[in-house]
Amino acid sequence: MEIWWLRHAMPSVDPDVPSSDWPLSADGLAAAAALRPLPPPGATLLASPEPKAWQTLETYAGRTCARDARLREVDRDEPFGRGFRERRRAYVDGADHPGWEPRAAVAARLQATVDDGIAAAEPDGVLVLGTHGMALTVWLTSIGLLDDPGAFWAGLGFPTLLRLAADPGSAQPPATRVRWLG
Repeated sequence: MEIWWLRHAMPSVDPDVPSSDWPLSADGLAAAAALRPLPPPGATLLASPEPKAWQTLETYAGRTCARDARLREVDRDEPFGRGFRERRRAYVDGADHPGWEPRAAVAARLQATVDDGIAAAEPDGVLVLGTHGMALTVWLTSIGLLDDPGAFWAGLGFPTLLRLAADPGSAQPPATRVRWLG
């Protein structure tokens, strides 16, 4: 089984609209459409309900996807403006910010989505999950795949596709049954 994580493309940023409601920009739509490799026709597609995430996945895959609120970005009380990159990097590196969702809760909800997605997908199939940079970084860190979460997060593009292999039948913890494909 393969798990493909798709970090959303560039949204259309509007300081008067919550970031969870931002749609993709024209450049983001073009970047999502150009992303390769395409998922196989039978792949299971799940995305965050945030427009930038599901629009990225649907544009990339060329078909509609199911939405799962557990794939949303980190819940947080974050003012718009300067310093957001530093706050976000500190969070993925382990800093606790008042009003921000605990990393353990983020990791648990993404892991539950992975587990449910694997159960619903074909045994040798592909599960494609459309999500967000901080949430993805927290999950990858929680299963032991990242040594430097802040550098990983800072290096993510808009969009980024990560391919992992998983052994869903294993009784081992997630970190020992998931590996990078590319």
